[in-house]
Amino acid sequence: MSGPPPAVAAVRSAVRRVLSDLPEGTTALVACSGGADSLALAGAVAFEAPRLGVPAGGVTVDHGLQEGSGRHAEAVSGVLRGLGLDPVRVAAVRVSGGGGPEAAARRARYDALDETIAEHAPAVALLGHTLDDQAETVLLGLARGSGARSLAGMARRTGDYLRPLLDLDRATVREACSLMGLSPWEDPHNHDPRFARSRVRHEALPALESALGPGIAAALARTAALLRSDADTLDALADTLHERARALAGTGGSAEGANPAADGSLAVEPLEHAEPSLRTRVLRRAALESGCPASALNARHVRELDRLVTEWRGQAHIDLPGGIRGRRSAGRILFER
Repeated sequence: MSGPPPAVAAVRSAVRRVLSDLPEGTTALVACSGGADSLALAGAVAFEAPRLGVPAGGVTVDHGLQEGSGRHAEAVSGVLRGLGLDPVRVAAVRVSGGGGPEAAARRARYDALDETIAEHAPAVALLGHTLDDQAETVLLGLARGSGARSLAGMARRTGDYLRPLLDLDRATVREACSLMGLSPWEDPHNHDPRFARSRVRHEALPALESALGPGIAAALARTAALLRSDADTLDALADTLHERARALAGTGGSAEGANPAADGSLAVEPLEHAEPSLRTRVLRRAALESGCPASALNARHVRELDRLVTEWRGQAHIDLPGGIRGRRSAGRILFER
């Protein structure tokens, strides 16, 4: 008896590898927008999970940004239930806050997913990101000048979030969706040129393919994979530096019995003697932890924070995204709202 078509087999195989590694009793929750990528993921999970004895459900997020979004979310939940996934949740969210509509919607979506994971713990969320999404992420990071971590793209696993399809191109995943008999919904925001990712998808990447030849998305994804291990090593070293700088900030400069500063401030002394690649990572992390939106914090902001450490001449505060100010006082870098 012949097996499934190659595209379906590829998606199922990718899902099977991820589900097989889950600890016993962990619920796999498919985050499904109703688009082709996440529907193909849901279909593959619904096929593989029962065979592996893995409990599997789904969650769809209603952002409330379009007329009829609630009806669409309910329709998606019906498809997930029809595939045999259980539990299935519709999470209605309110999109607000700074950093632009894309960033605000992303924060609201992940808050809802975090809540769903907690409700069904132990649980993980499976995301339908593909190789093409990875390429787009790398280009967006390059445009922001955000450094090696952004160029390393998305990880196959980040905490409780797994991306089984990250090595498969979008065409394969969408072919699998069609062959599974699933009817996807195309979010109009995916074609809206107001959004940066839409412009990268429909303008920048095709232009690069036209100018440089095919295979750009795959090349960008390979670059991300190569950079990720380097970025992981640097981040681990930066974590140690961050802990030391926070501890010294909380104890007036003495490391003995040090506890992290409650306000997230950083001692200057260990930073000014650190390698620039580690110091800037620590400063960026501290800015994010103080409330700066990641999508708005760029290399210029981090560079100005770095000057408070390495080129201190009594400068005034640095205005950062999200209404945060960075300034230097009494041998510390402070982050204030």
